Amino acid sequence: MTAQAATATLAPPPPGRRGNRSWGKFKRNRSAMLGAAIVLFFMLVALFAPFIAAYDPAQVSFSAIRKAPTAAHWLGTDELGRDILSRLVFGARASLLAGMCSVLIALLVGVPFGLLAGYFGGLVDGCISRATEALLSIPFLILAIALAAFLGPSLVNAMIAIGVSAAPLFIRLARGQVLAIKNEDYVQSTRSLGASNTRIVLRHILPNIMPALIVQATIMIASAIIAEASLSFLGLGLQPPNPSWGSMLNTAKNFMTQAPWMSIFPGSAIFLVVFGFNLLGDGLRDALDPRQDH
Repeated sequence: MTAQAATATLAPPPPGRRGNRSWGKFKRNRSAMLGAAIVLFFMLVALFAPFIAAYDPAQVSFSAIRKAPTAAHWLGTDELGRDILSRLVFGARASLLAGMCSVLIALLVGVPFGLLAGYFGGLVDGCISRATEALLSIPFLILAIALAAFLGPSLVNAMIAIGVSAAPLFIRLARGQVLAIKNEDYVQSTRSLGASNTRIVLRHILPNIMPALIVQATIMIASAIIAEASLSFLGLGLQPPNPSWGSMLNTAKNFMTQAPWMSIFPGSAIFLVVFGFNLLGDGLRDALDPRQDH
């Protein structure tokens, strides 16, 4: 048997076969499919917001201030007479964009450092791990608020702050995954054939840690959406008059008794989208975990 054949024998199953098996397990998981349906629904709402919203989300109407839900305004109006449903629909764009872009930033920052720490070990691992532990000692939301306040109030700065705050989680996860597989037989066989460290990391290690990263990223999107809503609530996210679920809650807190619908609907939207991403993440974890195979 040649060295190449031995490596192929020791390598994990082909991605296509694993993908088909994972998809089959995912489809059988009802809660995962429910989560996927909720996430898809909000994505479609955000994508087709201009076609769904019946009103301009920034349109002020002083004759319809704090009106209860009616046939004209299905979810009522806010303190300036703006249609809450239209603002919710456009607010979905800000929340989903912030959640996904923040996690993408966290992946781009965290995964390379995690790969370096796990693969090379020694001094590189020590320096990266100590810095990561220092950042992880600060609560995620507190660090995001501090960075957002330092950068200035805007949606872009909020996404950067959330992404940088979440990066240590991906550094730790990537490092742990690399440590678990870098001494596997198929990796050692590839190294014995003279493959460079870059090729080993990018072609053999990174693809095999992607399932864990995908699961963590999906669950982290839910946390990022909550963080963006919190920053907008504090005035550090998307700025008025642009609609954001967090800023809508900030305004609604002053009218809890006079107009409860102003807080009920944005809060419910945040709950549903976070619930959906958590269900989706749990389903992906069950589907992509090889230890769950029977």
